[in-house]
Amino acid sequence: MEKMWEAFEHMQGNWSRMQHSDDQEEAEEDANRFEESFYAFIEAFRIWFNTLKPRPATLDEALVLPEVEKITEELPVPLYLNFETELEYIIENKTRIEDEKYD
Repeated sequence: MEKMWEAFEHMQGNWSRMQHSDDQEEAEEDANRFEESFYAFIEAFRIWFNTLKPRPATLDEALVLPEVEKITEELPVPLYLNFETELEYIIENKTRIEDEKYD
């Protein structure tokens, strides 16, 4: 679980940095850095989630887990839908193909 929280904090830092990018080149680099850290967080979350016993079988069951509640409370609002979509994929044991990521 520690790796998941580290990845979450790293992603949040990259989100904040991206929100304050000054020029176009810097903004593009920050956006790429953020996207990479978001999916690194999702992968760390997937690993943690798959260790749960019992493992939530629905989105509603997953959203009431204390750790997931904390994530959704601290997650920047514009990222909530992306997180929820990824959580649904995790619950369904699906993996997003690289081309299907949010571009």
